[in-house]
Parts: sequence; C-alpha cells; structure tokens
Amino acid sequence: MNSSIEIYRSEGETQIEVRFENETVWLNRSQIAILFGRDIKTIGKHLTTIFSEGELVRLATVANFATVQNEGLREVERQIEFYNLDVIISLGYRVKSKEGTHFRQWATQRLKDYLIKGYAVNQERLSQLQQSFQLIREAALSDDFSKAQVKEIIDVLADYALGLDILDGYDKQNLEMGMVQPNSIFQISYQEAKVAIEELRIKFGGSLLFGNEKDDSFKSSISTINQTFDSKELYPSIEEKAAHLLYFVVKNHSFTDGNKRIAAWLFVWYLAKNNYLLNSKGIPKVANNALAAITLMVALSKPEEKDLMILVIVNSINKAN
Repeated sequence: MNSSIEIYRSEGETQIEVRFENETVWLNRSQIAILFGRDIKTIGKHLTTIFSEGELVRLATVANFATVQNEGLREVERQIEFYNLDVIISLGYRVKSKEGTHFRQWATQRLKDYLIKGYAVNQERLSQLQQSFQLIREAALSDDFSKAQVKEIIDVLADYALGLDILDGYDKQNLEMGMVQPNSIFQISYQEAKVAIEELRIKFGGSLLFGNEKDDSFKSSISTINQTFDSKELYPSIEEKAAHLLYFVVKNHSFTDGNKRIAAWLFVWYLAKNNYLLNSKGIPKVANNALAAITLMVALSKPEEKDLMILVIVNSINKAN
C-alpha cells in the first residue's frame, strides 16, 4: 500500500487526518487523544503500559514520520511518532471509547478497499515480473552476464515470485496443494486453544466480550480439524489443518468479539506448535501484513470460494515458501 492521507470524520464534529501506509493506519499521540476524547497524558500512560507489559512490540507498531507543523509564522518539518491500528485498538479497549469502535470499523473497511486495489496492482506487477524472468533467461544464453550475476538477479526476483504466483493462481483458479508436510507433531485440542485465546484476550485489554463463545461452533471447528474418516485424517497435512483452522474461526463467527484476530492468532500459534512457522531461512512463512491480508480475504470471501481460500492459505505456508 502506498502512503496516503484520508480524513476520518467522527459521528460528532471531530475530523482527523489518518495516514495509511504499510497495510495499516497510523495516528500520532495528539490525534489519538482527540479520537478518544482523553488528554495526551492519559494516552501516554496507557501507551507506556501496553509496551512495558509486552502486549505489543514497540518496534513493530510504532514509526516516525516527517510531519509539517506550524510554529508561529514558520512551517517546520519534524519527525513525529505514530502508532498503528493494533495500538489504537488496544487503547480503545483500555479507555472504553465508543468512538474507538467506530474508528476501527472505518479503518478496517478502508484497508479492505486498499486490499482490493492492491490486488489489481499486483496483477500488473506479475506481468512485469514474468517479462523480467524472460529477459533474464535470454541474458543467461548470451555473454552479457556471468552465471553468478544471472543467479543473483534471479534470487532477488524469486523473493517476489511466490506471492505473485499465488495471486496468478487465485485469479485463474488453478492453484494446487503443492508440497505439504504430513504428520503434524502437535494435535490441537479445544482446551489448549482456549488457553491460547485467553492469552490473546489479556493482550487486548481483558474485555469479557473478546473470545466469549456464543455457541458450540468453536468446539466443533477444533473437532473437525482432527476428524478422521476410515482411519485416515480428513486434513492430513499441517498446512491443511492450519488453513482450515483459520477459515473456520473467521467464518463461523463463534465469538462475540475478536473473531478475525483470534483466527490469525491460532493460525500462527498452531504453526509454531508444529515447528512450522519459520522457513528454512528462519523467517516467518507469513509476514504480519500478509497474515492480515489473508484473514481479510477469507472474511470477504463467499461460501462457494472455500476450497479456493484454503488453497491460497496452503500455498502461503507450504514447502515452496
């Protein structure tokens, strides 16, 4: 997502310039204080608690952006600290602001809009990438580049190729399961999943509505993940189990609040339990932004697209990653 600024208008008369960048939204401390109707000092105390207790990682949720300020008759550019949507949501639970809920809904919808626009941009990038690979192949057959130089360029392009190939397969609806990892070492249970959700509930302020089960659908989802038929697992690979866990929790709306966050959390937690969260380079198979995009894509998908959504998730974490 390219950087952009949009105006958020509250149900009252409040207007705030909201920065969109790196697949999330950003507000500075003064804007957050205005949004929640609290003074800056109170917001500062909550921010200190959020980071000191390890609820959120400062490095991943705080960024400095150049901001022009009027100081007397001069316009001065200064580096101002901004906080992303995760921080804003966490603060919203702490100050119990209805405005925070309204802002979260507005920001989430705008991020969905950007996701759809970004898909069109990725399609263009895919075409460009394919042309680049063709040029590299031609260069490899000429004397213009050494083999080492060609390999170096291909390695760089390959970092983007997987994600774009998944988008291409999604568009053409010809994705395949690919190489997956059978025989999971960890079998998810309802009790352990509840403990994991409780950890997340505390991280998001301890709201009694967060993770509160509305019915037995979550327990049913966990049971389905481990289901067997004729002594064979219905979902035989780690990837398939993780993908269905994410899909079921998002789509079943089992909880009063936090369904998408819980789904994403359990997805990552399950992969980690199976020692399958990191790739061969020690890097998470799914980055934070990608996880958010996949979760939103599932939430927006139609029921008849379930199999395609599962394939998108599986391809994001299988052995090709």
